[in-house]
Amino acid sequence: MEPDLFTAAAEDRQSKDPASSPLAVRMRPRTLDEVVGQQHLLRPGAPLRRLVGEGEGGPAGPSSVILWGPPGTGKTTLAYVVSQATNKRFTELSAITAGVKEVRAVIDGARRASGGYGKETVLFLDEIHRFSKAQQDSLLPAVENRWVTLIAATTENPYFSVISPLLSRSLLLTLEPLTDEGLRDLLRRAVADERGLGGAVSLTADAENHLLRIAGGDARRALTALEAGAGSAISQGEEEITLRALEEAVDRAAVTYDRDGDQHYDVASALIKSIRGSDVDAALHYLARMIEAGEDPRFIARRLMISASEDIGMADPTALQTAVAAAQAVALIGFPEARIALGQAVIALALAPKSNAAYLAIDAALADVRAGLAGPVPPYLRDGHYKGAQKLGHAQGYVYPHDVPGGIAAQQYAPDAVHGKRYYEPTRYGTEARYADVAERVRARLRGDPPPRPPERAPSRPPAEERPERSGGEAAGEEGSAV
Repeated sequence: MEPDLFTAAAEDRQSKDPASSPLAVRMRPRTLDEVVGQQHLLRPGAPLRRLVGEGEGGPAGPSSVILWGPPGTGKTTLAYVVSQATNKRFTELSAITAGVKEVRAVIDGARRASGGYGKETVLFLDEIHRFSKAQQDSLLPAVENRWVTLIAATTENPYFSVISPLLSRSLLLTLEPLTDEGLRDLLRRAVADERGLGGAVSLTADAENHLLRIAGGDARRALTALEAGAGSAISQGEEEITLRALEEAVDRAAVTYDRDGDQHYDVASALIKSIRGSDVDAALHYLARMIEAGEDPRFIARRLMISASEDIGMADPTALQTAVAAAQAVALIGFPEARIALGQAVIALALAPKSNAAYLAIDAALADVRAGLAGPVPPYLRDGHYKGAQKLGHAQGYVYPHDVPGGIAAQQYAPDAVHGKRYYEPTRYGTEARYADVAERVRARLRGDPPPRPPERAPSRPPAEERPERSGGEAAGEEGSAV
């Protein structure tokens, strides 16, 4: 039988001291039931279950799967479990180092193993988004002909980074960051399991919580930090991993921040109030505290979008666009790169001119509506696109603004109950100063006020023949001043 390099390497490692392998490798799940998190992909009858042959009847599952999710969510692990559960050859390539030549070699090997030995191959391709279009094209024949079971992993949105022909032939599965509960179970299992630390040390509650914060939903990061803390504790003859020992081992101080407690709301409030107060440095400090504590970047992005409308509004209408763009960047790229987009948004919002006029305007309008100040819609504004509307007087007498010079018709739009109410009171800050002038001119036109008279100009110099005669001295003086 053709040798399987991956299996041979794994067996060689296992034949030696298993403890020499990193803790994250030793704790890698061997079955789908040992996988932490991703329950939406592991329920009975789900694609991954079918891929390993579980379930009654039917095909084993798709021949190509794309796993999309942030680092440390189990993409490599799931591919390995699939190969183990189905007893298939497992070949791993990284798009960072591999090219078309390596892909073709794997495909040729898979065809020989299938034809000569009846052994199917799982090809795990990590970082597929780094492959060029031509490199991704080279995978298509193997996928179409089922020469390999392709499991590709990416941390970037595959709709932007994977070619359409390959995407249409693949099942796209989205992996979510691990929850604190899932990571906690994993850490405790690693401490007690013989494959892990085997109970050599224990983990204090403070140290465990710090591991959850610095992991950021990444199982690999959590296990790596746990291993470092355990090594430090054991080397000092300690029987438990304390918070202080862990901080020293991973060189990362614990941030006083509880994502479900007061600190969560206090720091978030301080961030928004620093932006409102235009203190860009304080705002960046609080943003850094939230990031370092493992705060959900989507929560930060949502707060920035609210701040852009509530505290900046029409003083800089582009602030909301900036905040929304940052939120989209967070969704597309995730941490750690998303910190840059969030930082840019915080800087832009903190330094923008401020106005809460839009916030006050909508709240004032809502207050009147809730107080019962609504009233019927004026008949000429009502819908006239139905039979009988004309008899009811609906849409009759409506002045079409586009038919009026200036595009503003002098007519009443609001119900009588709130006619003349001014909800929007613009400030004179930033861009809103221009909107304040526009709002005044528009309101005057709606009331039917005559347009303001243009400012009077100074009379122009009369022609020479109409000028009064001057004495020679005056003329000489004017002539001299001109020189």
